[in-house]
Amino acid sequence: MKIPAKDLSRTSAGKVLQQLAENPFNLAAPGQLTAERIKKYQCRCHDFTLLYATQRVDEDTLAALQHLADEAQAIEQFMMMKKGAIMNHIDGCESENRQVLHTACRDVFRKNPTAPDAAIQARRELERLQTFLDELDNRRLTNQQGKTFTDMIQIGIGGSDLGPRALYHALAVFRNPKRNVHFIANVDPDDAATVLSNIDLSRTLVNVVSKSGTTLETLTNEELVRRAYFQAGLDPSHHFIAVTGKDSPMDNPEKYLRSFYMYNYIGGRYSSTSMVGGVMLGFALGYDNFIEIIKGAHDMDMAAEEKDIKKNIPLLMALLGVWNHNFLGCETLAILPYSRALIRFPAHIQQCDMESNGKALSRLGKPLDYQSGPIVWGKVGTNGQHAFYQLLHQGTTIVPMEFIGFRQNQHEQDIEIKGTTSQEKLLANLLAQSLALAVGRQSENLNRKFPGNRPNLVLMADRLTPRTMGGILALYEAKIVFQGFLWNINSFDQEGVQLGKHLANQLLDHFLRIRQDDNYRAGDSDNPGWALLEAADVTGLP
Repeated sequence: MKIPAKDLSRTSAGKVLQQLAENPFNLAAPGQLTAERIKKYQCRCHDFTLLYATQRVDEDTLAALQHLADEAQAIEQFMMMKKGAIMNHIDGCESENRQVLHTACRDVFRKNPTAPDAAIQARRELERLQTFLDELDNRRLTNQQGKTFTDMIQIGIGGSDLGPRALYHALAVFRNPKRNVHFIANVDPDDAATVLSNIDLSRTLVNVVSKSGTTLETLTNEELVRRAYFQAGLDPSHHFIAVTGKDSPMDNPEKYLRSFYMYNYIGGRYSSTSMVGGVMLGFALGYDNFIEIIKGAHDMDMAAEEKDIKKNIPLLMALLGVWNHNFLGCETLAILPYSRALIRFPAHIQQCDMESNGKALSRLGKPLDYQSGPIVWGKVGTNGQHAFYQLLHQGTTIVPMEFIGFRQNQHEQDIEIKGTTSQEKLLANLLAQSLALAVGRQSENLNRKFPGNRPNLVLMADRLTPRTMGGILALYEAKIVFQGFLWNINSFDQEGVQLGKHLANQLLDHFLRIRQDDNYRAGDSDNPGWALLEAADVTGLP
């Protein structure tokens, strides 16, 4: 199955967009951001509304972006991905050469899934998870003292941590009040020590997540936690669970109470709706709420198949991002959720986006002559307004922004002060920022002049629920994948993290040798650069 491939700079739509970018729509010009424009530039998918009147686009720009999506065959590639085509491939270069089937985790309830074998495997793991959770709920599975498990530690890093952690925090209001989850990701021993110092190990499950079963940081933290269990007189095999690849070193019933499988066609940063997130989220939120996450993601996966960009939120967001980044020259993107629950979501999208699309090689095996993925960052509002919004409004760097808001709060508890509720005040701040950034304000006092013309958009939903969260997750996954197709890059490998790992392993071997030396000292206070100098010698760095 041949994947369509054409570099952005060689598309006819790209040439049209380059011409349009010479005189783009001016949001700050008097009378431009009208009520008619705001009403017209909205896109709806399921429970979501995208407000994009505050982007620097007009009908000509949107027509050219539609042409770009068609010319790149973005939807056709998305469908090929969902059906199991080999997407993780670069011509003439060694690569993982794999399918990309995270959507199959959400396709489990369809009579005719697009990737039937993967959907069957996902369904099998869901059934095993349901059985496990039923045993916990019905007290058929308890600790050695016959008590229920109240806590879980998730040990993983990268995609095994960021996405699941973001979803756990986003949906904490829906969790079982008798269950808590803790996360250990960083190889910094203080990370594990902080968690272990405030937990009853006898009533705690430990969920170790590694596809290969060889991730150094994860295995190091696992052994640190195992040692704590031994020191407490507890048998880790009655507490530890594995989420790993079938037949990996961690697929070992002698060491783990249960093993759940993740498959190599699901990339780590796209794995939150697999068992990578499912075991922990099922424990914390319950099986039914995890299924709601999956259903919400599936709804968005289906919506992303629409070819008309004005009816497809993830595709439209992808194209607006390409317009801002490649044609208007904006190098960064801020994700700004106006919901405390999404406190960890920007960090997850940062990894998902930058690890996917931070590439300089096309799928044709040639260096790119245009920009690929932007620098992604963000923070929840309204806190950010009192931190970095000064730069967003008046700085010399133009930063496109993606606001996320909800009409209702999660806890459904609020208070009316001076005629409006707290949630209304939160939304007023969100919408005011969007408008102010777009329109700006003229002033004779240059210190109080706001140039405006800062592109942004607002993604709005009614309330952050498990189903809504699944939709937001899948929306951003699809957006990132679409942008990879538009840039003609391989969004599904991550060779960029390998060099540092390789050099770290060389350094560890070197440190082991010098530790075995009779004259070893733990560092040298007279030469704080000792390790770096030795590293350069060992690894061959200049």
